[in-house]
Amino acid sequence: MRIASCLCLPMVWGLVGCGPFFIRTSGTSSTSASGDVVYVANATLETIAAFTVGSGTLTAVSGSPYSLGGVPTAVAVTPSDTFLYVGTASVIYGYSIGTGGVLTALNNGSGVAIADVASMVVSPDGGWLLVLDGNGLTIDEFQINTTTGALSTGAGASFSITGATVVPHQIAISSSIGSDENYVFLALGTGGDLVYQFNYSTGLLSSLQMLSPISTTTTDNALALSPNNEYLYIARNSGTTGGVAAYSIGSSGALTPLSGSPFAAGTQPYSVAVNKAGTELYVANRTSGTISGYSIGSGGTLTAISGSPFTSGSSVTALTLDQSGNYVLAAAAGGSPDLTVYSFDSVTAGKLDLSATTATGTDPAGAVAIAATH
Repeated sequence: MRIASCLCLPMVWGLVGCGPFFIRTSGTSSTSASGDVVYVANATLETIAAFTVGSGTLTAVSGSPYSLGGVPTAVAVTPSDTFLYVGTASVIYGYSIGTGGVLTALNNGSGVAIADVASMVVSPDGGWLLVLDGNGLTIDEFQINTTTGALSTGAGASFSITGATVVPHQIAISSSIGSDENYVFLALGTGGDLVYQFNYSTGLLSSLQMLSPISTTTTDNALALSPNNEYLYIARNSGTTGGVAAYSIGSSGALTPLSGSPFAAGTQPYSVAVNKAGTELYVANRTSGTISGYSIGSGGTLTAISGSPFTSGSSVTALTLDQSGNYVLAAAAGGSPDLTVYSFDSVTAGKLDLSATTATGTDPAGAVAIAATH
């Protein structure tokens, strides 16, 4: 297995770029005008559905669902809750987020950048939108105008991996604002995973290392970091090493497998979310239609929560926590239902209790990605 990596060093500012599921794992809930809102990308209907989260309830935002000009693949909310970005296979759409989570299209709804979006994430400082390109060769990078939401093309990075089929799944970023050691992680299917160092000030991405794939039948689908950025969790599908792979993150981004890793999950682990306190982790099992729950122990190791796995929608695909951190939300591509909200059990720590469900359009709407306000 060999990797070659290069950087597009010149900074080129403009609207066009070079050449799914934002998971919030840390932070304190805000009191922004947007409120506690979740946005769901409906691939089948080509819409974005928006809901406010109440006390275990979901209420459609005024104007929802919002029509798109293509099939959505990913959604991301800026840390200030002022802008929502929606990725497709060709265009990134931008929206300003108003009171109550209401969306207003930027650039007359024609898109704010060109990119083939497999996954995307906003840096914790709100300055950059990083896109894992569907070509399996590049990270597209855009600097965010925090006043207007406009995107300007940054340097990005390119990579190539031999000996495996690269299927771009997810990009994740550490949350150490102001630190010299900020990292970007890529889940590339049977292509394994890549780690980059990221400079918030300049946008520079520097290749650090890769984790080799176990076999051509094992796929790394999703990533999540612990709130303290000490541990990386990977949803890994199939093979004897399937489940949740767990690593400690050392100096310069070095990854070391944790004792007991990988930890057993359901069939086709597809999304990972960590609660705000860093005490529990949840994995969406797409084929099983369930969510596996784990308590995070000393050293980042995982122990199954009593009652896990928890029933969810058909082909559950994406997870997130709401702004308050009191609810886990799950989007299911196969519907039945499209969106489910769970509360935390008052007796058993980390156990998920069903609170509410809703359709995000004509069920099944093809709910493939979800993002929440902060």
